Amino acid sequence: MAADRLLSQEEIDNVFRNLKGAKGKDDPSRRAQVYDFRRPDRIAKDQLRAIHLLHDNFARSLASSLSAYLRAYVMVNLISVEQLSFLEFSQCLPAPTCIVSLGMKPFDGNSILEMNPQMVFPILEMLLGGTGKTPLKENREITEIERSILTGVFRIILHDLREAWSPISNINFSIEAFETEPQLLQILAPNEAVVAIGIEIRIGEVSGMMNLGIPSIIVKMLRQKFDQQWSVRKSESTEEELERMWRLLQPARLRFDARMTGPSLTVEQMLELKEGDILDLDYPVRQPLDLMVNGTRKYLGRVGTNGRRRVFQIETALTGE
Repeated sequence: MAADRLLSQEEIDNVFRNLKGAKGKDDPSRRAQVYDFRRPDRIAKDQLRAIHLLHDNFARSLASSLSAYLRAYVMVNLISVEQLSFLEFSQCLPAPTCIVSLGMKPFDGNSILEMNPQMVFPILEMLLGGTGKTPLKENREITEIERSILTGVFRIILHDLREAWSPISNINFSIEAFETEPQLLQILAPNEAVVAIGIEIRIGEVSGMMNLGIPSIIVKMLRQKFDQQWSVRKSESTEEELERMWRLLQPARLRFDARMTGPSLTVEQMLELKEGDILDLDYPVRQPLDLMVNGTRKYLGRVGTNGRRRVFQIETALTGE
């Protein structure tokens, strides 16, 4: 016989709480991921890796160029390569700073080159005769005169940047405008994607960042060039290249050794050998000898004489060894 009874408020709350928890586990909305439709299209990861390798080469080249130009030991290290919106990229830049708008002929659009004040003012000091190796706490805009002095440094940077990109495309990076406040940049739309490349420059105890922002749309246009450059391809050599390789190989020298392969001895057994001992080489008299070319077994044949000279007559050429 079932007994009727009233549920307490606590029991009612537990029932609804359990139903809510069960629904939450099966609710499809809990598995959905939030997507921001303002987010720019992403470029492929393999293309980002290719860009990383390209600018790693650029960093090594720039280290040599700046060391020669500044007459000091300069270290340049690639720190990061990532894709950001232009708004995110500009917000990461310090203010004030030294920003250069770069043309990218033959492509339409501009890229951005930024150098932190922590690096700009030590370089200016070195160019004006100082050591530049003492950290300076300058936080101001550069003057017109300082900007003109830095032109030589930017010319070297853009030269190495053009050389680094030359296997992909002949892009003519050129200075179009200077700016000091990132918020005043009107080069790209805020939600347009850029590939942000962070590079650290170090001179003695002084270090600072140089940031490069390249529009992602230009990188996407060069996708095929990246695939061709960084994929392993087997190209046919021209007659001129074959002739050049032959000229390089002609003076090369090879070492020929005729050897009779026999049993091995331990060092202890070899040291016990004395005059009159007989070694059983276990090698038939009629079996051909090995002819070694630079230590590699290439031919089989026999040793003979030609007048006063010892010769080797090749009987068999070995292939695939």
